[in-house]
Amino acid sequence: MSPQIPDRNIAAAPLQTRDRLIVALDVSTAREAGELVRLIGDNAGLYKVGLQLYTNEGPTFVREMIASGRRVFLDLKLHDIPNTVGHAVKAARDLRVDMLTVHASGGRAMLQAAAENAGDVSLLVVTVLTSFTESDLNEVGVPGEVASQVMRMAKLATESGIRGVVSSPREASLLRNNLGEDFLIVTPGIRPAGTDVNDQQRIATPASALAAGASHLVVGRPITHAADPARAAREIVEEMTGAQAAV
Repeated sequence: MSPQIPDRNIAAAPLQTRDRLIVALDVSTAREAGELVRLIGDNAGLYKVGLQLYTNEGPTFVREMIASGRRVFLDLKLHDIPNTVGHAVKAARDLRVDMLTVHASGGRAMLQAAAENAGDVSLLVVTVLTSFTESDLNEVGVPGEVASQVMRMAKLATESGIRGVVSSPREASLLRNNLGEDFLIVTPGIRPAGTDVNDQQRIATPASALAAGASHLVVGRPITHAADPARAAREIVEEMTGAQAAV
């Protein structure tokens, strides 16, 4: 069993900038994830539960998080036939998650089935994984530049009734300029200056990602592997706040 996740202080006034920071709980067990949530607390607005944690623990940990007042970004990158994805999105909606990912490469019918079943869940279409380079994209049969494919997938998302994407910060400006101010642009691959790149390829600092047009930042190892995760989260929020004030 995971350590008890402390209830969020609902009475505390939420920090707008903090709510744009998503901490990636890229660990294998509810115990590890629960401890990270305990340490980080309200220094981040959302917590991401991805394939690694969800495959090990299932929806139970997500329910515990939401029952404690936390907001959850369920990053499952759904990609299957339209009927299956539609039912999976409905199941996520019933869990009361805030955000959920689907793969754009599943096609228009799949994306439309997801949109029809999403309810209040903010769907995010995965365009091109941030671990991909142009040569990786070409190797799997997609010619051309990464940015062109990102825009192609984002356009398909909007035409299918979805108003959000996941993309690297390098494409955020292009997306923002073409899709407008109310479009959700969630960017992984965020690395504060001086931290390790790890397996990400198309990265940016928190300040530069926001300046490029990102609406939310996903940060994993720079926070979860830090000696003081709460402090690391606070410092990123401070950088984000400074970037917003400079706009």
